[in-house]
Amino acid sequence: ELGWPESVPYLDRPPSPLEFYREWVSPNKPCIIRNAISHWPALKKWTSAYLREVVGPKVVSVAVTPNGYADAVFRDRFVMPEERQMPFMNFLDIVEKKVTSPNVFYVQKQCSNLTEEFPELVCDVQPDIPWMSEALGKKPDAVNFWLGESAAVTSLHKDHYENLYCVISGEKYFLLHPPSDRPFIPYELYQPATYHVSEDGSFEIVDETTAEKVPWIPLDPLNPDLELYPEYAQAKPLKCTVKAGEMLYLPSLWFHHVQQSHGCIAVNYWYDMEYDIKYSYYQLLDCLTKAVKML
Repeated sequence: ELGWPESVPYLDRPPSPLEFYREWVSPNKPCIIRNAISHWPALKKWTSAYLREVVGPKVVSVAVTPNGYADAVFRDRFVMPEERQMPFMNFLDIVEKKVTSPNVFYVQKQCSNLTEEFPELVCDVQPDIPWMSEALGKKPDAVNFWLGESAAVTSLHKDHYENLYCVISGEKYFLLHPPSDRPFIPYELYQPATYHVSEDGSFEIVDETTAEKVPWIPLDPLNPDLELYPEYAQAKPLKCTVKAGEMLYLPSLWFHHVQQSHGCIAVNYWYDMEYDIKYSYYQLLDCLTKAVKML
């Protein structure tokens, strides 16, 4: 009834700024765009050997977890990963399985880490997506670089950004929910905590005692507990695979859960959303959902 597609549609070329705003941003609909990044040198250059040569011994931030779930609910806590500082080449050794580790490693720091930690690679992509920047009248707030193991999973959540997610190599597997599914998606408040490595190499969960509780989604959409969360049966997820050379437009406030092929490399552009009537409608829906659950 709201016009959501039953599958994520494909565009064979990048649209004009006006077309993109009218057809996709304004109605808040996702799409996968082919041939939008085919001119990027990164598609051919970003091999493991090239990354070793260009980034090599540089120390970067790597998220490390015992189970592949960073920023996720675990044992009644919202647990963030250990942010380990390590030479990039050592990280590549783990991804290439030259070195074995019982833990899961993922370069995923979401603070414009491409420009802040990997400036050597920016020339192989673009600092922004010109037609998106023109459509929105702004530059991206952040450009992020992603590389990790197949065991690394992004738990179900939403962002206040218009997201252009570009896969350089490998594949990303997205499970999406439109904002209108909010009444069927559970949120609870959790004590924030962080993984810390103890002296014997095992992980312990340490509470962030001074931090406020975090609202997060406890449900795993791949294996939902419908006895605990029966409302989720009414939700309508969309699944899509974004392959190398493709770009996913993930609209603001869409819920998403993400998996990947091993060693997948991606770059995404976060453009701040407009806090317009769409945002107001979502806030209303969120408040009504909470009010109904209190009855």
